[in-house]
Amino acid sequence: MNSATLNAHLSRREWLGGAAATGAVTALGNVPAWAQSGFAWPNVTKLADSYVNARKVANMVAALGFGQRDPAFIARGYDTFARPRLSDADSIYRIYSMTKPITGMATMMLIDEGKLALDQPLYEIIPAFKTMRVQKVYDGPITEDNLEPALRPITIRQLITHTSGLGYGIVQSGPIVKAYQDRGVVPGLVSKLQTAPGFRGTAVPSLKLFAERLAEFPLVYQPGTHWSYSMGLDLMGRVIEVVSGQPFDHFLQQRFFDPLDMRDTHFQVPLKDAERMTTSYYLTDGALVPIDLGSDSIFLDPPPFPFGGSGLASTPRDYDRFLQMLAGYGSYKGQQVMSEEAVRMGTSDLLPDTVTQKPDRKGLDLDLTKYGFGAGGRVGKGADLGIYGWAGAAGTIAFVDLKSKLRAGLFTQYMPSDAYPLIDEFAAAIRADIPLLLTGA
Repeated sequence: MNSATLNAHLSRREWLGGAAATGAVTALGNVPAWAQSGFAWPNVTKLADSYVNARKVANMVAALGFGQRDPAFIARGYDTFARPRLSDADSIYRIYSMTKPITGMATMMLIDEGKLALDQPLYEIIPAFKTMRVQKVYDGPITEDNLEPALRPITIRQLITHTSGLGYGIVQSGPIVKAYQDRGVVPGLVSKLQTAPGFRGTAVPSLKLFAERLAEFPLVYQPGTHWSYSMGLDLMGRVIEVVSGQPFDHFLQQRFFDPLDMRDTHFQVPLKDAERMTTSYYLTDGALVPIDLGSDSIFLDPPPFPFGGSGLASTPRDYDRFLQMLAGYGSYKGQQVMSEEAVRMGTSDLLPDTVTQKPDRKGLDLDLTKYGFGAGGRVGKGADLGIYGWAGAAGTIAFVDLKSKLRAGLFTQYMPSDAYPLIDEFAAAIRADIPLLLTGA
Protein backbone atom coordinates (compact mmCIF):
# COMPACT_ATOMS: atom_id res chain seq x y z
CA MET A 1 0.00 0.00 0.00
CA ASN A 2 1.22 3.49 -0.83
CA SER A 3 1.62 5.93 2.02
CA ALA A 4 -1.52 7.98 2.39
CA THR A 5 -1.95 11.26 4.16
CA LEU A 6 -4.53 12.74 6.41
CA ASN A 7 -5.99 15.89 4.91
CA ALA A 8 -7.17 18.07 7.71
CA HIS A 9 -8.87 21.40 7.51
CA LEU A 10 -10.39 21.62 10.94
CA SER A 11 -12.52 24.64 11.52
CA ARG A 12 -12.86 26.11 14.99
CA ARG A 13 -15.79 27.68 16.71
CA GLU A 14 -14.94 31.23 17.66
CA TRP A 15 -17.21 31.40 20.66
CA LEU A 16 -17.01 30.03 24.17
CA GLY A 17 -18.55 26.59 24.36
CA GLY A 18 -18.72 26.07 20.62
CA ALA A 19 -17.62 22.68 19.34
CA ALA A 20 -14.88 22.41 16.76
CA ALA A 21 -15.46 20.28 13.73
CA THR A 22 -13.19 17.30 13.43
CA GLY A 23 -10.67 16.94 10.69
CA ALA A 24 -11.03 14.67 7.76
CA VAL A 25 -8.77 11.81 6.78
CA THR A 26 -8.10 10.77 3.24
CA ALA A 27 -9.16 7.15 2.82
CA LEU A 28 -6.33 4.87 3.88
CA GLY A 29 -7.86 1.65 2.66
CA ASN A 30 -7.52 -1.43 4.82
CA VAL A 31 -4.57 -0.84 7.10
CA PRO A 32 -2.88 -4.22 7.63
CA ALA A 33 -2.94 -5.76 11.09
CA TRP A 34 0.83 -5.82 11.29
CA ALA A 35 0.86 -2.03 10.99
CA GLN A 36 -1.56 -1.61 13.88
CA SER A 37 0.00 -3.70 16.59
CA GLY A 38 2.06 -1.79 19.10
CA PHE A 39 2.48 1.33 16.98
CA ALA A 40 3.73 4.16 19.18
CA TRP A 41 2.24 7.15 17.29
CA PRO A 42 5.44 9.19 17.79
CA ASN A 43 4.13 12.49 16.45
CA VAL A 44 0.96 12.35 18.53
CA THR A 45 3.15 11.54 21.54
CA LYS A 46 5.39 14.49 20.73
CA LEU A 47 2.35 16.76 20.57
CA ALA A 48 1.12 15.63 24.00
CA ASP A 49 4.59 16.04 25.47
CA SER A 50 4.95 19.55 24.07
CA TYR A 51 1.70 20.78 25.60
CA VAL A 52 2.14 19.16 28.99
CA ASN A 53 5.85 19.93 29.39
CA ALA A 54 5.18 23.60 28.61
CA ARG A 55 2.30 23.58 31.12
CA LYS A 56 -0.08 24.77 28.44
CA VAL A 57 -2.45 22.11 29.77
CA ALA A 58 -2.42 19.94 32.87
CA ASN A 59 -2.89 16.73 30.93
CA MET A 60 -3.47 15.20 27.54
CA VAL A 61 -4.67 11.71 26.60
CA ALA A 62 -5.00 10.37 23.06
CA ALA A 63 -6.82 7.21 22.01
CA LEU A 64 -6.05 5.79 18.56
CA GLY A 65 -7.09 2.51 17.03
CA PHE A 66 -8.36 0.70 13.98
CA GLY A 67 -11.54 -1.30 13.48
CA GLN A 68 -12.31 -3.60 16.37
CA ARG A 69 -8.75 -3.74 17.70
CA ASP A 70 -7.89 -2.31 21.11
CA PRO A 71 -6.71 1.29 20.98
CA ALA A 72 -3.31 2.70 21.85
CA PHE A 73 -3.48 5.22 24.67
CA ILE A 74 -0.96 8.03 24.99
CA ALA A 75 -1.25 9.79 28.34
CA ARG A 76 0.74 12.69 29.74
CA GLY A 77 0.39 14.96 32.75
CA TYR A 78 -1.89 14.98 35.78
CA ASP A 79 -5.67 15.22 36.12
CA THR A 80 -5.14 18.61 37.75
CA PHE A 81 -2.15 20.76 38.57
CA ALA A 82 -3.20 20.51 42.23
CA ARG A 83 -3.31 16.73 42.63
CA PRO A 84 -0.69 14.09 41.80
CA ARG A 85 -2.89 11.54 39.99
CA LEU A 86 -1.36 10.73 36.61
CA SER A 87 -3.85 11.05 33.77
CA ASP A 88 -4.76 7.87 31.92
CA ALA A 89 -7.43 6.26 29.76
CA ASP A 90 -9.83 6.36 32.71
CA SER A 91 -9.47 10.04 33.60
CA ILE A 92 -12.86 11.70 33.43
CA TYR A 93 -13.33 14.66 31.09
CA ARG A 94 -16.18 17.04 30.38
CA ILE A 95 -16.80 16.16 26.73
CA TYR A 96 -19.43 18.87 26.20
CA SER A 97 -20.49 18.87 22.54
CA MET A 98 -19.08 15.40 21.94
CA THR A 99 -22.39 14.49 23.58
CA LYS A 100 -24.10 15.54 20.35
CA PRO A 101 -23.03 12.54 18.23
CA ILE A 102 -24.33 10.18 20.92
CA THR A 103 -27.71 11.96 20.94
CA GLY A 104 -27.65 11.97 17.15
CA MET A 105 -27.07 8.23 16.99
CA ALA A 106 -29.83 7.65 19.54
CA THR A 107 -32.09 9.49 17.09
CA MET A 108 -30.95 7.18 14.29
CA MET A 109 -31.89 4.16 16.41
CA LEU A 110 -35.44 5.41 16.81
CA ILE A 111 -35.75 6.23 13.11
CA ASP A 112 -34.48 2.75 12.28
CA GLU A 113 -37.10 1.26 14.62
CA GLY A 114 -39.90 3.24 12.98
CA LYS A 115 -40.63 5.37 16.04
CA LEU A 116 -39.46 8.55 14.32
CA ALA A 117 -39.05 9.75 10.74
CA LEU A 118 -36.19 11.90 9.54
CA ASP A 119 -38.46 14.50 7.96
CA GLN A 120 -41.21 14.24 10.55
CA PRO A 121 -42.43 17.63 11.81
CA LEU A 122 -41.34 18.30 15.37
CA TYR A 123 -44.81 19.53 16.33
CA GLU A 124 -46.22 16.02 15.89
CA ILE A 125 -44.17 15.05 18.94
CA ILE A 126 -44.06 18.36 20.82
CA PRO A 127 -47.16 20.37 19.79
CA ALA A 128 -45.80 23.63 21.23
CA PHE A 129 -43.57 23.93 18.14
CA LYS A 130 -46.44 23.91 15.64
CA THR A 131 -46.61 27.67 15.07
CA MET A 132 -43.16 29.21 15.19
CA ARG A 133 -42.00 32.73 14.44
CA VAL A 134 -38.65 33.89 13.10
CA GLN A 135 -36.54 37.00 13.58
CA LYS A 136 -36.53 39.16 10.46
CA VAL A 137 -33.19 40.67 11.44
CA TYR A 138 -30.80 38.00 12.66
CA ASP A 139 -29.95 38.45 16.36
CA GLY A 140 -32.05 41.61 16.41
CA PRO A 141 -34.91 42.58 18.74
CA ILE A 142 -37.37 39.93 19.88
CA THR A 143 -40.23 42.38 19.55
CA GLU A 144 -43.28 41.93 17.31
CA ASP A 145 -41.97 44.25 14.59
CA ASN A 146 -38.96 41.96 14.07
CA LEU A 147 -40.89 38.69 13.84
CA GLU A 148 -42.50 36.83 10.95
CA PRO A 149 -44.13 33.38 10.61
CA ALA A 150 -41.96 30.34 9.95
CA LEU A 151 -42.38 29.24 6.33
CA ARG A 152 -42.04 25.54 7.09
CA PRO A 153 -42.17 23.34 10.20
CA ILE A 154 -39.07 22.26 12.11
CA THR A 155 -38.19 18.63 11.35
CA ILE A 156 -36.14 15.95 13.08
CA ARG A 157 -33.57 16.21 10.29
CA GLN A 158 -33.15 19.90 11.01
CA LEU A 159 -32.75 19.38 14.76
CA ILE A 160 -29.84 16.95 14.40
CA THR A 161 -28.08 18.97 11.67
CA HIS A 162 -28.33 22.46 13.23
CA THR A 163 -30.60 23.71 10.45
CA SER A 164 -33.81 24.15 12.47
CA GLY A 165 -33.33 27.88 12.99
CA LEU A 166 -33.16 27.45 16.76
CA GLY A 167 -30.73 29.74 18.54
CA TYR A 168 -27.98 28.99 21.05
CA GLY A 169 -27.01 31.11 24.04
CA ILE A 170 -23.31 30.56 23.30
CA VAL A 171 -23.73 31.72 19.68
CA GLN A 172 -26.25 34.54 19.72
CA SER A 173 -25.24 38.03 20.81
CA GLY A 174 -28.54 39.89 20.70
CA PRO A 175 -31.21 40.41 23.38
CA ILE A 176 -32.39 36.83 23.01
CA VAL A 177 -29.38 35.68 25.06
CA LYS A 178 -30.54 37.35 28.29
CA ALA A 179 -34.09 36.26 27.59
CA TYR A 180 -32.93 32.63 27.37
CA GLN A 181 -31.14 33.00 30.70
CA ASP A 182 -34.09 34.67 32.38
CA ARG A 183 -36.40 31.83 31.32
CA GLY A 184 -33.94 29.08 32.25
CA VAL A 185 -33.33 27.98 28.67
CA VAL A 186 -29.73 27.15 29.53
CA PRO A 187 -28.50 23.97 27.78
CA GLY A 188 -25.35 23.16 29.72
CA LEU A 189 -23.16 23.41 32.79
CA VAL A 190 -19.68 24.93 32.88
CA SER A 191 -18.91 26.16 36.36
CA LYS A 192 -20.39 27.06 39.71
CA LEU A 193 -18.94 30.54 39.14
CA GLN A 194 -22.16 32.24 38.12
CA THR A 195 -20.47 35.64 38.13
CA ALA A 196 -18.08 34.67 35.34
CA PRO A 197 -19.01 35.98 31.86
CA GLY A 198 -20.61 33.32 29.69
CA PHE A 199 -21.39 31.04 32.63
CA ARG A 200 -24.56 32.71 33.85
CA GLY A 201 -28.01 31.23 33.97
CA THR A 202 -29.81 28.52 35.89
CA ALA A 203 -31.49 25.86 33.80
CA VAL A 204 -35.09 24.79 34.27
CA PRO A 205 -35.49 21.51 36.21
CA SER A 206 -36.71 19.18 33.45
CA LEU A 207 -36.38 18.44 29.74
CA LYS A 208 -40.13 18.82 29.36
CA LEU A 209 -40.06 22.36 30.73
CA PHE A 210 -36.92 23.15 28.71
CA ALA A 211 -38.75 22.20 25.52
CA GLU A 212 -41.85 24.18 26.47
CA ARG A 213 -39.83 27.30 27.29
CA LEU A 214 -37.71 27.01 24.14
CA ALA A 215 -40.87 26.92 22.03
CA GLU A 216 -41.77 30.38 23.37
CA PHE A 217 -38.77 31.95 21.63
CA PRO A 218 -38.50 32.99 18.00
CA LEU A 219 -36.15 31.19 15.67
CA VAL A 220 -33.05 33.06 14.50
CA TYR A 221 -33.33 31.70 10.92
CA GLN A 222 -36.11 30.25 8.82
CA PRO A 223 -36.11 26.45 9.30
CA GLY A 224 -34.04 24.54 6.77
CA THR A 225 -32.18 27.55 5.36
CA HIS A 226 -28.90 27.88 7.32
CA TRP A 227 -26.45 25.76 9.26
CA SER A 228 -26.30 27.54 12.61
CA TYR A 229 -25.04 25.92 15.81
CA SER A 230 -28.09 25.45 18.02
CA MET A 231 -29.93 23.80 20.90
CA GLY A 232 -31.35 21.24 18.49
CA LEU A 233 -29.60 18.23 20.05
CA ASP A 234 -30.70 19.29 23.55
CA LEU A 235 -34.27 19.45 22.31
CA MET A 236 -33.80 16.00 20.75
CA GLY A 237 -33.39 14.68 24.28
CA ARG A 238 -37.02 15.54 24.95
CA VAL A 239 -38.11 14.09 21.60
CA ILE A 240 -36.36 10.82 22.51
CA GLU A 241 -38.13 10.78 25.88
CA VAL A 242 -41.54 11.19 24.28
CA VAL A 243 -41.19 8.62 21.50
CA SER A 244 -39.28 6.02 23.54
CA GLY A 245 -41.35 6.33 26.71
CA GLN A 246 -38.13 6.44 28.77
CA PRO A 247 -36.25 9.26 30.45
CA PHE A 248 -33.56 10.39 28.03
CA ASP A 249 -30.66 9.45 30.29
CA HIS A 250 -32.16 5.99 30.89
CA PHE A 251 -32.48 5.47 27.14
CA LEU A 252 -28.80 6.25 26.59
CA GLN A 253 -27.79 4.03 29.50
CA GLN A 254 -29.77 1.07 28.21
CA ARG A 255 -29.04 1.45 24.51
CA PHE A 256 -25.43 2.69 24.52
CA PHE A 257 -23.60 2.86 27.82
CA ASP A 258 -24.47 -0.61 29.14
CA PRO A 259 -23.91 -2.62 25.94
CA LEU A 260 -20.71 -0.68 25.15
CA ASP A 261 -19.42 -1.05 28.70
CA MET A 262 -19.12 2.75 28.96
CA ARG A 263 -19.05 2.59 32.75
CA ASP A 264 -17.63 6.08 33.23
CA THR A 265 -19.97 8.03 30.95
CA HIS A 266 -22.56 10.00 32.92
CA PHE A 267 -24.56 13.20 33.10
CA GLN A 268 -23.66 13.15 36.80
CA VAL A 269 -20.27 11.78 37.80
CA PRO A 270 -20.58 9.50 40.86
CA LEU A 271 -18.88 10.86 43.97
CA LYS A 272 -16.86 7.64 44.26
CA ASP A 273 -15.17 8.57 40.99
CA ALA A 274 -14.34 12.16 41.93
CA GLU A 275 -10.65 11.32 42.32
CA ARG A 276 -10.51 10.65 38.57
CA MET A 277 -12.32 13.85 37.57
CA THR A 278 -10.06 16.30 35.78
CA THR A 279 -10.04 20.03 36.50
CA SER A 280 -11.27 22.42 33.83
CA TYR A 281 -9.22 25.56 33.21
CA TYR A 282 -9.83 28.87 31.48
CA LEU A 283 -6.94 30.42 29.59
CA THR A 284 -6.68 34.14 30.19
CA ASP A 285 -3.65 36.36 29.61
CA GLY A 286 -1.54 33.26 29.08
CA ALA A 287 -2.45 31.76 32.45
CA LEU A 288 -4.67 28.75 33.20
CA VAL A 289 -7.27 29.61 35.81
CA PRO A 290 -9.29 26.73 37.32
CA ILE A 291 -13.00 27.22 36.70
CA ASP A 292 -14.29 23.78 37.69
CA LEU A 293 -12.25 21.75 40.15
CA GLY A 294 -12.19 18.01 39.68
CA SER A 295 -12.72 17.48 43.42
CA ASP A 296 -15.73 19.83 43.52
CA SER A 297 -16.97 19.76 39.95
CA ILE A 298 -20.42 20.90 38.97
CA PHE A 299 -20.59 17.54 37.16
CA LEU A 300 -20.65 15.81 40.57
CA ASP A 301 -24.01 17.45 41.31
CA PRO A 302 -27.34 16.28 39.86
CA PRO A 303 -27.92 18.21 36.61
CA PRO A 304 -31.21 20.06 36.14
CA PHE A 305 -31.88 17.68 33.25
CA PRO A 306 -29.74 15.56 30.89
CA PHE A 307 -28.29 17.94 28.29
CA GLY A 308 -28.22 16.08 24.97
CA GLY A 309 -25.98 18.69 23.40
CA SER A 310 -23.32 19.18 26.05
CA GLY A 311 -24.02 17.30 29.26
CA LEU A 312 -21.86 14.18 29.34
CA ALA A 313 -18.62 13.47 31.12
CA SER A 314 -16.66 10.52 29.81
CA THR A 315 -13.21 8.94 29.52
CA PRO A 316 -10.87 8.30 26.58
CA ARG A 317 -11.54 4.57 27.00
CA ASP A 318 -15.31 4.93 27.03
CA TYR A 319 -15.60 7.29 24.08
CA ASP A 320 -13.31 5.09 22.02
CA ARG A 321 -15.81 2.27 22.56
CA PHE A 322 -18.55 4.43 21.05
CA LEU A 323 -16.29 5.11 18.05
CA GLN A 324 -15.41 1.41 17.84
CA MET A 325 -19.11 0.59 17.57
CA LEU A 326 -19.47 3.09 14.73
CA ALA A 327 -16.39 1.69 12.98
CA GLY A 328 -18.07 -1.71 13.18
CA TYR A 329 -21.25 -0.33 11.61
CA GLY A 330 -23.12 -0.83 14.85
CA SER A 331 -21.34 -3.97 16.00
CA TYR A 332 -19.30 -4.10 19.20
CA LYS A 333 -17.66 -7.31 20.41
CA GLY A 334 -20.15 -9.43 18.52
CA GLN A 335 -23.22 -7.52 19.69
CA GLN A 336 -25.24 -5.41 17.24
CA VAL A 337 -25.83 -2.24 19.27
CA MET A 338 -27.19 -0.32 16.28
CA SER A 339 -28.16 -1.54 12.84
CA GLU A 340 -25.68 -1.03 10.03
CA GLU A 341 -28.30 1.00 8.17
CA ALA A 342 -28.74 3.34 11.14
CA VAL A 343 -24.98 3.96 11.37
CA ARG A 344 -24.69 4.56 7.63
CA MET A 345 -27.55 7.03 7.75
CA GLY A 346 -26.22 8.87 10.81
CA THR A 347 -22.73 9.25 9.35
CA SER A 348 -23.98 10.47 5.96
CA ASP A 349 -24.75 14.01 4.87
CA LEU A 350 -28.24 14.71 6.19
CA LEU A 351 -28.42 18.43 5.43
CA PRO A 352 -31.71 19.51 3.85
CA ASP A 353 -31.61 20.51 0.20
CA THR A 354 -32.95 23.95 1.12
CA VAL A 355 -29.93 24.99 3.20
CA THR A 356 -27.55 27.64 1.87
CA GLN A 357 -24.13 26.24 0.98
CA LYS A 358 -21.92 29.07 2.23
CA PRO A 359 -21.68 30.67 5.66
CA ASP A 360 -23.12 34.15 5.58
CA ARG A 361 -21.86 35.70 8.79
CA LYS A 362 -18.65 35.84 10.81
CA GLY A 363 -18.23 32.89 13.13
CA LEU A 364 -20.09 30.33 11.02
CA ASP A 365 -17.05 28.60 9.62
CA LEU A 366 -18.63 25.30 8.57
CA ASP A 367 -18.33 25.65 4.79
CA LEU A 368 -21.03 23.39 3.41
CA THR A 369 -19.45 23.44 -0.02
CA LYS A 370 -16.70 21.29 1.53
CA TYR A 371 -18.41 19.50 4.40
CA GLY A 372 -21.73 17.94 5.20
CA PHE A 373 -23.40 17.27 8.50
CA GLY A 374 -24.87 14.05 9.82
CA ALA A 375 -26.51 13.04 13.08
CA GLY A 376 -24.87 15.49 15.48
CA GLY A 377 -21.46 15.48 13.79
CA ARG A 378 -19.64 16.79 10.75
CA VAL A 379 -19.10 14.50 7.76
CA GLY A 380 -16.66 14.62 4.89
CA LYS A 381 -17.38 14.95 1.19
CA GLY A 382 -15.53 13.67 -1.86
CA ALA A 383 -12.24 12.04 -0.91
CA ASP A 384 -13.15 12.55 2.75
CA LEU A 385 -16.43 10.65 2.50
CA GLY A 386 -16.85 8.40 5.51
CA ILE A 387 -15.38 10.77 8.11
CA TYR A 388 -17.70 11.53 11.03
CA GLY A 389 -17.07 13.29 14.32
CA TRP A 390 -17.20 16.41 16.44
CA ALA A 391 -15.39 18.03 19.33
CA GLY A 392 -16.05 19.70 22.66
CA ALA A 393 -15.77 23.13 24.20
CA ALA A 394 -12.95 22.24 26.58
CA GLY A 395 -10.38 20.63 24.31
CA THR A 396 -11.79 17.20 23.46
CA ILE A 397 -11.80 15.89 19.88
CA ALA A 398 -13.03 12.63 18.34
CA PHE A 399 -13.69 11.17 14.90
CA VAL A 400 -13.95 7.89 13.04
CA ASP A 401 -13.02 7.15 9.43
CA LEU A 402 -15.43 4.47 8.25
CA LYS A 403 -13.22 3.62 5.26
CA SER A 404 -9.93 2.98 7.00
CA LYS A 405 -11.67 2.23 10.34
CA LEU A 406 -9.35 4.69 12.07
CA ARG A 407 -10.64 5.90 15.45
CA ALA A 408 -9.08 8.97 17.01
CA GLY A 409 -9.76 10.88 20.21
CA LEU A 410 -7.88 13.57 22.09
CA PHE A 411 -8.74 14.69 25.62
CA THR A 412 -7.65 17.64 27.71
CA GLN A 413 -9.46 20.46 29.59
CA TYR A 414 -9.12 24.13 28.75
CA MET A 415 -11.41 26.87 27.55
CA PRO A 416 -12.00 28.50 25.16
CA SER A 417 -11.21 25.65 22.79
CA ASP A 418 -9.81 27.94 20.09
CA ALA A 419 -7.19 29.41 22.45
CA TYR A 420 -4.74 26.82 21.11
CA PRO A 421 -4.55 25.41 17.56
CA LEU A 422 -4.80 21.93 19.04
CA ILE A 423 -7.38 20.59 16.62
CA ASP A 424 -5.20 21.35 13.61
CA GLU A 425 -2.13 20.07 15.43
CA PHE A 426 -3.76 16.77 16.36
CA ALA A 427 -4.71 16.16 12.74
CA ALA A 428 -1.21 17.11 11.58
CA ALA A 429 0.36 14.71 14.09
CA ILE A 430 -1.81 11.85 12.85
CA ARG A 431 -1.00 12.82 9.26
CA ALA A 432 2.72 12.66 10.05
CA ASP A 433 2.36 9.27 11.77
CA ILE A 434 0.41 7.47 9.04
CA PRO A 435 3.38 6.88 6.67
CA LEU A 436 5.37 5.54 9.62
CA LEU A 437 2.49 3.25 10.52
CA LEU A 438 2.21 1.89 6.99
CA THR A 439 5.92 1.35 6.46
CA GLY A 440 6.64 -0.01 9.91
CA ALA A 441 9.20 2.72 10.54
